[in-house]
Amino acid sequence: MLFQFGLVQWYKRFLTAFKLSTKVIVNCKFSNINIPNSVQQMRIVGPESLTICLLTSCFVGMVFTLQVAKEFLYLDATSIIGAILTIAFTRELSPVLTSVILVGRIGSSFTAEIATMQITEQIDALYVLRSDPISYIVFPRLLACILMLPLLNIIALATSLSSSIFICFTLYNIHPSIFLTSAYSSLSSEDILKSLLKAVIFGFIIASISCTWGLTTTGGAKGVGQSTTSSVVTSLLTIFVVDFVLSYLMFHNLDSAIKTLS
Repeated sequence: MLFQFGLVQWYKRFLTAFKLSTKVIVNCKFSNINIPNSVQQMRIVGPESLTICLLTSCFVGMVFTLQVAKEFLYLDATSIIGAILTIAFTRELSPVLTSVILVGRIGSSFTAEIATMQITEQIDALYVLRSDPISYIVFPRLLACILMLPLLNIIALATSLSSSIFICFTLYNIHPSIFLTSAYSSLSSEDILKSLLKAVIFGFIIASISCTWGLTTTGGAKGVGQSTTSSVVTSLLTIFVVDFVLSYLMFHNLDSAIKTLS
């Protein structure tokens, strides 16, 4: 019974997130944007998340390179190591990894902050003051995630590739020129644009779910913790499912990117 109630509540919240995001898109008017609040949220999502994105991307890039480079050296396929890593980082690892970082750092923060405002009746106070909570609270966070996540994605991609070049050169004696030639031959502007599109969609998902879970919080301090946990789990699951759908639609029918190198 408890599980059924929790599942029903989750389903209602998910529908509410969809309705909320639709309302934000339909009723968006740039004249109603709270500029100071939007700039503050962009600073929180972007610059303040940069350090953890750099560190995570660096070490994930090095670990991934350790596994991939060794196997391709065994196959005497040094010339395609850069291409394989570049494709993997551009299409999948960078946008997904950056999104996971923001879910843990930003999504949880959004939910906890808005949930606290909800249970302390600050949201109701905005209605009394004739201020729209959607324009004042939700839209600045949505805008910040949509704009900042693609930028963090590009930075994470560059960091991952740099760490890969470092590992290939120091541990496997693969010269950076070989790596970069291979990477350049496989990388296309289309892949970069699709990676940025993924980041935009993931940013939209993170902001929509975290804000909705915060606005629908009940049950006092305990409810804040439950909403935050549920928000993070839901965001991660949604990102992974949507990533599979986007990858299938974007890359399933493409020809091999390393065919010219083999």
